[in-house]
Amino acid sequence: MRTTRVTVAALLAAAALTLTACGGDPAKTDSVTQISGGRNNAKPATVLDRPFTKPELVLTDTTGKPWNLREQTKGKPTLIYFGYTHCPDVCPLTMSNIAVAKKALPKADQDNLQVVFVTTDPERDTPAALGPWLKAQDPAFIGLTGDFATIQAGARSLGIGIEAAKTEANGDVVSMHGAQVIAFSPKTDEGYVLYGEGTTVDDYAKDLPKIIKGENP
Repeated sequence: MRTTRVTVAALLAAAALTLTACGGDPAKTDSVTQISGGRNNAKPATVLDRPFTKPELVLTDTTGKPWNLREQTKGKPTLIYFGYTHCPDVCPLTMSNIAVAKKALPKADQDNLQVVFVTTDPERDTPAALGPWLKAQDPAFIGLTGDFATIQAGARSLGIGIEAAKTEANGDVVSMHGAQVIAFSPKTDEGYVLYGEGTTVDDYAKDLPKIIKGENP
């Protein structure tokens, strides 16, 4: 599998133009609009030439306790995704793909891999709402919520754009967010691989054994 290397500057420029609008009734597929721009990368894995520093992000987990992203994922292979539970397609599909691929790993690797879902809609995604949604995907997935400004700053430090949820005239609540998954190395604790929303179960299944070792996919 070939990978593509890009600069962080190019990634940030592309991220500013690539947002997914999710909202409304999950049964209505026309409530989701794709807004794309920047680099069109057909390969699932983008290896960054200048990795992202893991943000100093302290939020609230699904048990209602403070959770320090940098401290509690230190030295562990980690996937981070920003999305929300009312998203009708992109967010649940992304988490489902990761969950299915994770199950193909040896038990020790499954236990070591950290998958962190940070909500972009904290007003509705309380710990009580976020917990059951994630548990249905994988009980080990970590869900974080908190102050929107804090979440937005953390996402932006990783080149991921998000906007506060808005209610449209028809009553649908729409949340704009980047759909990237960022993989952090257990060796350096830096975000060095990016996956787009088109990444499949097979893509993750092929790459996760290397991500867990801190290798390039």
